[in-house]
Amino acid sequence: MTHRIVVVGGGTGGTVVSNRLAEELESEIDDGDVKVSLVSDDTKHVYKPVFLYVPFGVAEPDDGVRDLRDLVDERVDLVTNRVRRVDTDEKRLYCQDGDEVLDYDTLVLATGAKLAPDAVPGFREGAHHFYSAEGAERLRDALAEFDGGRLVLSVVGTPHMCPAAPLEFTFIVDDWLRSRGLREDTDLVYTYPMERSHGKPEVAEWADPILAERGVRVETDFVVDAIDPDERVVSAKSGAEVDYDLLVGIPPHRGDELIIDSGLGDAGWVDVDQRTLRATAAEDVYAIGDTAALPIPKAGSAAHFQAFTVAERIAAEVRGRTPTKRYDGKTVCFVETGLDEASFVSFDYETPATMRQPSKPIHWAKHAYNESYWLTARGML
Repeated sequence: MTHRIVVVGGGTGGTVVSNRLAEELESEIDDGDVKVSLVSDDTKHVYKPVFLYVPFGVAEPDDGVRDLRDLVDERVDLVTNRVRRVDTDEKRLYCQDGDEVLDYDTLVLATGAKLAPDAVPGFREGAHHFYSAEGAERLRDALAEFDGGRLVLSVVGTPHMCPAAPLEFTFIVDDWLRSRGLREDTDLVYTYPMERSHGKPEVAEWADPILAERGVRVETDFVVDAIDPDERVVSAKSGAEVDYDLLVGIPPHRGDELIIDSGLGDAGWVDVDQRTLRATAAEDVYAIGDTAALPIPKAGSAAHFQAFTVAERIAAEVRGRTPTKRYDGKTVCFVETGLDEASFVSFDYETPATMRQPSKPIHWAKHAYNESYWLTARGML
């Protein structure tokens, strides 16, 4: 009988795990003993970190887009549809279009995080963001017309994708404004909803002196309650307010509705064992990347390392062996500190975050990685 492995989600985690499974189980797939299917509601694969550079004219949205079929191993059956519900008792997926039903023996959920701008009143009308192609282009247009005033970067929602991105944008826009002769005419403000400037205390300790040196006003414990686009005011639950001329917000995020509808996680994130990445509420189900409820940031590198862990575990299970591969929480991120310098951070479950001294070589290493990401998506790096 053929062992059916179904992966849901065509982002970084889903694409990498599908390709790794195709490699790990090559002979079993060729013999018809295993079938790997990847279900995605989009024929395109999007590398979202590219969007950070679009507002500054350094990249175009299409730079981060490829056809999913071109990235996925030919031994993987690619299904274009949206999964609306998982029946974990019957091990069955119900799809949106054509009432398609898919049965599985092992399921990997890599459904990612979705933007939820309407969760905060006024966000859609009053704030710009760079978390989508459309948002990044709109912000590029707004920056092109900006000639001074108060520019606010407000982290409205947590958790969110690319946890370093708010700091990166602030550092880059500071450098960009200086290059245009506008920095002295701009009051730059950064707000964060915790008692420090970043979720990771080590990152906050590193960032605070840089923010201070560059004259960025930091407002912590600023939990955004609403945005008034007419008065151009951001209000916090504490009653504090910050007015703005240009507001860049990190939008609220949520998990996929199918996770909630399937009883796998009330908030749309799947509770998993943090070492094995197996779902705690269902058998033979794994969750990786942004989908998994883990005590680490929602970063693409984490999804990448988790995908390798899950692929190796599933391959062992298919062969009747005891899986030994475990995920240690490894996460690595580049952090841009301006237009031509960057830092680098790494950590895991046991090791605190370690920041590197910003430099031009690290900046160019990040851009080199952006170019080579497509090899990562193919499971080759």
